[in-house]
Amino acid sequence: MHLLRSLRAVSEASGVGAVDWEQAGVAAKAGTDPGSLAASEADRAGYATDVRDARDRLREVTGVAFDLPETVELQNRHHWIDANRATFRRVVAPVETMAAETTGDTTRIINTGSMAFALGFLARNVVGQYDPLLLAEEPDADHGLYFVHPNVVAVATELDVPYPRFRRWIAFHEVTHAAEFGAAPWLTGYLESRIERGVSELTSGTVDRAALAELQAAMTAVEGYAEVLMDRAFDDEYADLRQKLDARRGGGDPLSKLARRLLGLGLKRQQYERGAAFFDRIVDERGLDAATVVWDRPETLPTDREIDHPGAWLTRIDP
Repeated sequence: MHLLRSLRAVSEASGVGAVDWEQAGVAAKAGTDPGSLAASEADRAGYATDVRDARDRLREVTGVAFDLPETVELQNRHHWIDANRATFRRVVAPVETMAAETTGDTTRIINTGSMAFALGFLARNVVGQYDPLLLAEEPDADHGLYFVHPNVVAVATELDVPYPRFRRWIAFHEVTHAAEFGAAPWLTGYLESRIERGVSELTSGTVDRAALAELQAAMTAVEGYAEVLMDRAFDDEYADLRQKLDARRGGGDPLSKLARRLLGLGLKRQQYERGAAFFDRIVDERGLDAATVVWDRPETLPTDREIDHPGAWLTRIDP
């Protein structure tokens, strides 16, 4: 890591936008050790086998014939920053356009530093990612499946769990998201429209609470359904992995805890818990096929209130 180089990159932010994205990427990478991509042939074969086994098992459990990205990438932390800088930029583009006319040099530097901090922190913590390429400029762009190899190795060591077992668990978890988007081809467009509505309203100084509630409910369903699928598809016990990961997320130094709070990572954990509780109730009462009805069409998604009251969803949809 080169913290001084990172600070220098932020201080050199320029241009006409609210964020200098080029310098944000430079700063994020300067402050982040890329980690080693020195994976053996056995490692690479292990990732491929884990992903293929997860796909086959999830197809069996869900009855959904979904596709995986043509390329499954092993990344280091700098690769992840490059891939996700573009995503960050797409999401905040409407706000950035509005703010560009009034953004001075000092504000641009602060914004660039904030984005660099977020990218760097996440790059040091993300282990795997299914990327549906929300708001992609190319409508036919392929979705992505990434594994940040140095983080997978480091977290397995930190948690004191066998690396191959942890790698396989991460592969199954990320492929569950591919299964969800495969079961609901409309889901990408649905999420994009809610993001665009929410951001668009922010640019005019208002809040589209309906769009944000629908986005929150949909993402909670995505995370919760993934948990239910993992319970039924993963070919090993993983309660100990979940317990250790939860403890890791809640630990760390004060700066790490603050970063997680600022980046909304605690909210993501709440999505897991609320979503899993919703689907557990549905599966217990009606079975997994009934739970999968959530992905039939936008109207069958649970509302934010129904996530906390699954009986209301059962009454409305009657799967």
